[in-house]
Amino acid sequence: MKIMLAILAATLAAMAAFPAAAAVEVFACEPEWAALAEAIGGDRVTTFSATTGTQDPHHITARPSLIARMRTAQLVVCTGAELETGWLPLLQRQAGNASVLPRAPGYLEAASVVTLKEIPAVLDRRLGDVHAHGNPHIQTDPRHYLPIARAVADRLAQIDPAGAATYRMRLADFETRWQQALARWQSEATALRGVSVLVQHKNLVYLLDWLGMREVAALEPVPGVEPSTTYLTELLRTTASAQPRMVLLAAYESDRPARWVSERARIPMVVLPLTVGGVRGADTLTAVFDVTVQRLLAALQQAQR
Repeated sequence: MKIMLAILAATLAAMAAFPAAAAVEVFACEPEWAALAEAIGGDRVTTFSATTGTQDPHHITARPSLIARMRTAQLVVCTGAELETGWLPLLQRQAGNASVLPRAPGYLEAASVVTLKEIPAVLDRRLGDVHAHGNPHIQTDPRHYLPIARAVADRLAQIDPAGAATYRMRLADFETRWQQALARWQSEATALRGVSVLVQHKNLVYLLDWLGMREVAALEPVPGVEPSTTYLTELLRTTASAQPRMVLLAAYESDRPARWVSERARIPMVVLPLTVGGVRGADTLTAVFDVTVQRLLAALQQAQR
């Protein structure tokens, strides 16, 4: 009997040494939403990101491994606004998981809780890669993470009622820390307000709006179409009077057009992370914006020499 009790005690102690299994499996379309779900869910969630910071989220292959992940997910968090339209619907159909289909509790589009910019008045494929609901690159404005975090917390609590108190507590902690970070970034970035820039692709509108910077022009003639040398030459001529101080691009984009412009206009080229893992050092949500502000300020200092 004593031996049996000893074995039972040892077994219980061993079980206590391991954390309880996570309550919710989260499939995130992009790294920023995986990081946000982890911040709100803590040990009650396991997260998986379908893309990395060095991949263009428009263009992903619906691999069998992604279908398998979708099949077991209880919550899918994606940007929406047609950003993933080329691959997400296929994953949802192939996974056969009704709980994460659109309008189900297990599906959340981050774009549904923020105000979108650049909603086109006319839809015409000749205008390039235009999104009918507006510009989907909402993750570049850190202010958006507050309402999206609340939406994630609400959805997690709906799926996992036993963890509702944990999600509320972690949300409150996230909001406090994020508000402090916002105040710090805005203070550090004061010198960027009013600075004119060129962008390679129309994916920085929310970032520039937050920082008060001015987009002079995009290097692409229409979104998604790489510019020719002739086009870039004319672009430099027509934008010279606006005196752009730098040219910006995402880490996942080819830097050929931006580098060409940078060398000829003699302005810095700035590679920005846009999401977690986009560049070295941007390994958390906070670090993404730390690195972004630091790189923009360094480029401005270089341009002023």
